[in-house]
Amino acid sequence: MPSTRLLRTVALQACLLLMYICLLQAIELQLHEQQLQQQLLDEQLRLHQQQQLLKQQREQQLQQRRYSSTTSTRKPYIIPQGLSLPQRGVYPEKCLREVPAVFFQYDKELKIVGNSTTNPYFNVIEVCCKGWRRYEYDWSRCVPDCGERCRENGFCLPGGRCQCFSDFVLNYRNECVPTCPLGCPHGQCYLNGTCRCERGYELDGSKRFCQPQCNTTCGHNEVCLEPGKCVCAEGYARGLRESNALGCQPMCIPDCGYGHCVAPNQCECFPGYQKRMNRSSCEINCYMRCENGFCANQTTCVCQNGYRYDHNTTSCLPDCGDDCRNGVCVSPGNCRCFNGYVRNRERCDAVCDRGCGFYGRCIAPNVCGCAIVAGAEESYQRCENGYCNAEGHCRCLEGKTRFIDKCMSPDTVTTYASINPLRVNASLMHEFQLLLGRHFILGSPGMLEENRWWD
Repeated sequence: MPSTRLLRTVALQACLLLMYICLLQAIELQLHEQQLQQQLLDEQLRLHQQQQLLKQQREQQLQQRRYSSTTSTRKPYIIPQGLSLPQRGVYPEKCLREVPAVFFQYDKELKIVGNSTTNPYFNVIEVCCKGWRRYEYDWSRCVPDCGERCRENGFCLPGGRCQCFSDFVLNYRNECVPTCPLGCPHGQCYLNGTCRCERGYELDGSKRFCQPQCNTTCGHNEVCLEPGKCVCAEGYARGLRESNALGCQPMCIPDCGYGHCVAPNQCECFPGYQKRMNRSSCEINCYMRCENGFCANQTTCVCQNGYRYDHNTTSCLPDCGDDCRNGVCVSPGNCRCFNGYVRNRERCDAVCDRGCGFYGRCIAPNVCGCAIVAGAEESYQRCENGYCNAEGHCRCLEGKTRFIDKCMSPDTVTTYASINPLRVNASLMHEFQLLLGRHFILGSPGMLEENRWWD
């Protein structure tokens, strides 16, 4: 019947329409699911990059706590336990010292020119004279320096003398120890204020503290450290040099060079050699400064271990090997990174706050490098404030335009080019060399596919 046939046709069309609607909804759900998965992957990638950045920052802080110095001109400062206070109205004279100007460089692109009138590679600074050190709570003041002596329970006085507090006395180890009635180390106090020493100890000449007793007399330059044990006195050590001499020998830091160490930090020069002003090593007279080393002859400077010769300063500067290109070697093996770089084990790596994406590498602070084949930093196309695409080219974000190697606002290009002509010329030359290299070396499509560094 016609009506039944019409109903079947309408029902079939309704079913087809319903199936079409269901198919569209399924496709839409699938697309939405793919978008969610992509967003999830992007979020995971962002979190991973953030975790890597935090990890690098923690490693940098750890390395700085372990290796970095409080200033760029001396060894890490250790606050002593003893008291060394500035005296009211007493202002010791400071000494002038020339230090390499490179120690004051904190930006890689900004070279430091020294203020020395004799050599532009040196800076003249004020330092505390010998026997004095910087006061940790006021860097402009100098206080007496007792070194390892007077570490607690006493004051450090000018000349390196230690004055102990009341009821404390300086013992055989240059330590301020309590006396009776406060106490008696390695002994017991009596009511009358005297001390009775434990076995293996005896009263010193002043009868105020107990000192160790050795069964046999200690040798030359030795002291009795504990019962039955003799050790080298301060400034002496065993086995320092290949010599037939036995026992404790004096130490000289730095080495005497062409001389013999006759007492702690006292050198006796061989015939024909001498000490230069404010130097302790024995050397021949030469025109070079040769700090942290000694002159072997008029044209040769022999550096101490951990130092290398620098022609600009004619001195021996700290050596960090080849892993300090993005920093300054402030002490042997201790590289202080430039601003915008962080310690990554032995190297200083650049930090890009926004990241460089999958196809870029951070080659300078906030500067991404674009390339297809991995290589040295100079072989990457610089991409400042932009990102790298899969073809190894720099692309800018919306609203920015690319000017050579930098993404910037279009209205600032002319001003930037007029203010920085030298940098613009250098960037143009670098970009031109990169284009030539990519055209002639990487021109083969097969070679590009085989050498993509991210595959």
